[in-house]
Amino acid sequence: MRIEQLEYVQAVTRLGSLRRVAEELHVSQPALSETLRNLERELGVELLDRRRSGARISDQGRELLPHIAQVLEAVDGLRRAADAQHRSSRMVRVGTVNAATVALVIPAIREFRVRHPQTQVEVIDAQQAEIHTALREGSLDIGLVNYLRGDDLTPEFTATELLAGRPIVCLRPDSPLARRAVVTVDDLLTEPLIVMRSGYVMHRYVHRLLNGRSPVFSYSTDGAEMGKVMVANGLGSTVLPDYSVLGDPLVERGVLTWRPLAQETCDVFLVAQRRRATAPPRAASALFDALVRRAGSLAAGAA
Repeated sequence: MRIEQLEYVQAVTRLGSLRRVAEELHVSQPALSETLRNLERELGVELLDRRRSGARISDQGRELLPHIAQVLEAVDGLRRAADAQHRSSRMVRVGTVNAATVALVIPAIREFRVRHPQTQVEVIDAQQAEIHTALREGSLDIGLVNYLRGDDLTPEFTATELLAGRPIVCLRPDSPLARRAVVTVDDLLTEPLIVMRSGYVMHRYVHRLLNGRSPVFSYSTDGAEMGKVMVANGLGSTVLPDYSVLGDPLVERGVLTWRPLAQETCDVFLVAQRRRATAPPRAASALFDALVRRAGSLAAGAA
């Protein structure tokens, strides 16, 4: 049994004759008639009432029409789903809090594009709560978010740890703090401090680190990348996970440097999250795998 045979039966019912069906579908009438006879032999039912005046759907065929319609609707649904998956596989959307962009995200995307040159990648900078909302709605395939040691992971998402690090102070080499081997909280308070906006894990960490004390001046910004640009332009220092400066060209060119914090600090993790409820498109899985591979390379290099 072939799908076009069932479609021919529906067309005969709609148009009322084999001649009209043959004209509309651009097939020869003898070939159309033979195709339908093969279906009748397979089912053991005369679907058409053939007369000199033409062929019409038979009573037996009319009784089977609801079942034929169900099969064709299911096939149409399958085609729509496959088409939607095909379209979604042509675009992978990643939400990120802008951590480890240079060391992890960009190299992983570059590797992915070599293997999937026809697939577009959209990278969206957002806060953790915004990324979670977009994952729930299906408008993101992968979310890259930071967690502190002890944080509860959102149970509705799968979570794969990519990188683990420690908070450090990112600053310019000509900053007075760069002359120190380690930076204390008291040191941080003596210079302008660039803090992540509320909603980022590092905002929560710095708030806890300062314990209600205030620096001489502070700025608020979105994401590590903008924070590093502000530091490079002499606006102050900022506290980031160490993997956010790993491999950064500004650090390699000597525009930025970093120092560890003197205080006992907690671990920070970069985690890749995906929805549990649905199977991801193949392209999204391929980019996820590229992120995991790149993270493994970074961890091996650090070791």
